[in-house]
Amino acid sequence: MARRKHSSVEEEAEIDMTPMLDIVFIMLIFFIVTTSFVKPSGLDYNKPEASQATKKPSANIFIGVSNTGIIMMENRQVDIERVTANVERMLAEAPEAAVLIQADQEAKHGLVVKVLDNVKAAGIDKISVSAGNE
Repeated sequence: MARRKHSSVEEEAEIDMTPMLDIVFIMLIFFIVTTSFVKPSGLDYNKPEASQATKKPSANIFIGVSNTGIIMMENRQVDIERVTANVERMLAEAPEAAVLIQADQEAKHGLVVKVLDNVKAAGIDKISVSAGNE
């Protein structure tokens, strides 16, 4: 007679989840580190419509003029007298820099012209004023 051997301890198949969780956490860390975060502009602009607006390449120096007379450069508020000094400093860092002025539709023209004059006084000839269709 053949004898059957039964082991009293049955082996259970187990799936070890630790390696999978390690890989998931490593991938999560990788995606968090490699994600680029875009910092939005400090002011919301109500741009005037332009029927013949064309897209220009991205400028290096952005200046924002709000309808309340606030001038923004590098996400901070600047006085009209300090625009020239700030543009000169940025121009020293990037000699080929161009300027893009984003003016609100309701901004006073005199203030925008003063900003243009101060940028010209800093020695930049490549100046664009943002106007586009939304």
